[in-house]
Amino acid sequence: MRDTTRKRKTYEELDFIDDFMFCKILQNNLDLCKELTELIIGKEIGEIITSESQKSIEITADGRGVRFDVYFEDDASTVYDIEMQTYHDSNLPKRFRYYQGMIDLNLIERNAKFDDLKNSYIVFICLENPFKKVGLHKYSIQNTCVEDPSIDFKDGAYKMILSAEGDKDDVSEEMKAFLQYLSTKEVHSDFTKRLNEQVITARKHDKWRLEYMTLLERDERMWEQGHQVGIEEGVKEGFKEGETLFALLINKLIEDDRREDIDHAAMDEEYRHSLYIEYHLK
Repeated sequence: MRDTTRKRKTYEELDFIDDFMFCKILQNNLDLCKELTELIIGKEIGEIITSESQKSIEITADGRGVRFDVYFEDDASTVYDIEMQTYHDSNLPKRFRYYQGMIDLNLIERNAKFDDLKNSYIVFICLENPFKKVGLHKYSIQNTCVEDPSIDFKDGAYKMILSAEGDKDDVSEEMKAFLQYLSTKEVHSDFTKRLNEQVITARKHDKWRLEYMTLLERDERMWEQGHQVGIEEGVKEGFKEGETLFALLINKLIEDDRREDIDHAAMDEEYRHSLYIEYHLK
């Protein structure tokens, strides 16, 4: 029986926080992408020379890779990855580690010098606060020496988390307006006004609507495939429990845009169970 509680947004219901809209708007409006990045990191960046939404990097032998939301490089040879995170993820620190490794492997060629590695910024924009007890809007993370934090490690890897759920007075009014827009869709700054105008315009974009509907149909096929495997899983582990477990996993993989892992999980029991563990489903 199909899970009738599963509901995907129609194209006209998409907001800036939705993965598809977030990627399309920032990739196709580089001025807004640049402005948002400068707002986040707190300084001017170079002109954007390459920009890709949903950029995939697959380097490992088994095809395990990563798909970035908005990935671009500026003319100062700095790489940026901006991710929208709409749900709580307890594995966020490990995702930072994995994403950084994949970026570095993608950037450096065989026999190249380590000096050739470019500076990089990875940013997760979160609706929920991953550190609720701290309550900041912004967390800047860099490698430091435990014994002497004053040492400048200079590895060129910068990581940032923005939280729309922060309650401290730790960011600018413009940043607060942006984060409030993510949570409430209320417009309180020139920047959020321009973002919202792009969302309204994008909802009328016929080509993007068709692309989104195609993705929805593909996701539905993947979910149905996962549903069938869940039935088979249920035969082994108790019908209802096994079916529900795999359905949850499929939804998680779709939310994380890890579509390439769905087929792998359906065909490989050992890999499937490793994903259960990764997502704390078992």
